[in-house]
Amino acid sequence: MKKFFNVTSVRPTSPPDYLFTGVLLFLLIFGFVMLSSASSDLAQVRFGDSYYYIKRQLMNGLGIGLFAFLFASSFYYRRWEKLALPILVVSVLFLLLVFTPLGLSAKGATRWLAFGGFSFQPSELLKFSFLLYVSFWASKHEKRLTGFTEGFLPLLILIGAVGLLLIKQPSTTTFVLIFFATFITYFVAGARLRFLFLLLFVGAVGVSTIIYFTPYRLKRILTFFHPEASDSLGEGYHINQAMTAIGSGGIFGVGYGKSTTKLKYLPEPLGDSIFAVIAEELGFVGSATLLSLFLFLVLRGLLIARKVSHQFAKLFCVSFSSLLGLQVFVHIGAISGVLPLTGVPLPFVSYGGTSLAMFLLMSGVIINISRYRR
Repeated sequence: MKKFFNVTSVRPTSPPDYLFTGVLLFLLIFGFVMLSSASSDLAQVRFGDSYYYIKRQLMNGLGIGLFAFLFASSFYYRRWEKLALPILVVSVLFLLLVFTPLGLSAKGATRWLAFGGFSFQPSELLKFSFLLYVSFWASKHEKRLTGFTEGFLPLLILIGAVGLLLIKQPSTTTFVLIFFATFITYFVAGARLRFLFLLLFVGAVGVSTIIYFTPYRLKRILTFFHPEASDSLGEGYHINQAMTAIGSGGIFGVGYGKSTTKLKYLPEPLGDSIFAVIAEELGFVGSATLLSLFLFLVLRGLLIARKVSHQFAKLFCVSFSSLLGLQVFVHIGAISGVLPLTGVPLPFVSYGGTSLAMFLLMSGVIINISRYRR
């Protein structure tokens, strides 16, 4: 074990990034306040306890997540290089276990693992482990990135294998997020543009083929391009209710806790549709404030990347910022009609303990890296 962690710690050169930490804390508070509003009525109806979802998020998400954040923020970031491959292997094994009796199915998808009374989503762990490994591999093989056989082909095989497991669940949106975050990381690492465009082409062909041969995915795409022809009570129902909620908010919103669409009409108000609840209750001002917080974290992560000299640290900061920005964009874009409707949580805000814990873990790594910036 000592040999495995044979990495000499270096004395930090800077204090932790207090601005990043402060905005993250504010975003967490904002998220719990809005989750309380979005979930209270549903929790009362289903469980007779208005705070049921908040309690579970505090225990399974924030409790574990804060521990992970504090651990990662004090764990010398270069030790993650030694752990990158083992964590990725464990993540893939968890993905495989989803297809065993340990897997939990809900709404036509098998994305959860259950151990006793505890359940979690392996795909959320994969976001961290895959980008951690890509950052490590690209930093250690910079000269290979310009070659097809040594630089591009290993990435293509790896992302293809992981993609098959995710699509099988199905969790296509997670695959798309990982794919584009990896694309950006490889671009920053110095990969040849023609390889990156080839990667985009292969990914586009693969996803298009999957959509074409999967009826429910194809219906979502057709609904996106031809909303006027969709069934307002069928495929078009979710996006129509979300657009109604967003439009009802106006400039300042209808008031905290006063959303009407979350009560009976809007599907998934505490998860995939939580931004619609925020827009309805807090209006354009509240929505813009939330977007500003996310934008700050993304830009701050990129700024930290610019100020560190170690390539692995730089690439992981880029990976995290890319993933965070992409996931926020997809969540808000889908629920506001800019993108085809898909299910993806809003980081730090939506209900989901695994997602919250993993983003806090990644944020902790960023904080530790920030202590070694120039």
